[in-house]
Amino acid sequence: MIISKKQTGEIGERIAENFLKKKGYKILDRNFFTRLALGPKTGEIDIIAEKEETISFVEVKTIEISPRGFAARGDFIPPEQKVNFQKQRKIIKTAQIWLSKNKMPLNKKWQIDVISIKIDLDLKKAEIKHFQNAFGE
Repeated sequence: MIISKKQTGEIGERIAENFLKKKGYKILDRNFFTRLALGPKTGEIDIIAEKEETISFVEVKTIEISPRGFAARGDFIPPEQKVNFQKQRKIIKTAQIWLSKNKMPLNKKWQIDVISIKIDLDLKKAEIKHFQNAFGE
């Protein structure tokens, strides 16, 4: 079964949120985005969660695979490698805006995490990798 990229992403985000909750994270926000005055989005963070006094800004990357483990769309790049330098910069800037908007203290500990998910919809299985503190300034 092949579904749209948007649907795949939404499923991946739900899986990631449940994964984080089971690991003891408290979900603070989902799909937080910034935009220029009535313009297009300039940045988005999939999940914002907190555990042990540290806020994690989580980018979720999901691909659909076939029962044999091949990418359903012929995409052979692991999901986590899709967070390129430009995307990293946008996430950091958006995280800083969220911290400011939510009046977090300047010394609040925070990090950027990446959750990579490969889902097989036919077998209803997911392979999840959590890369904590994946990149920073």
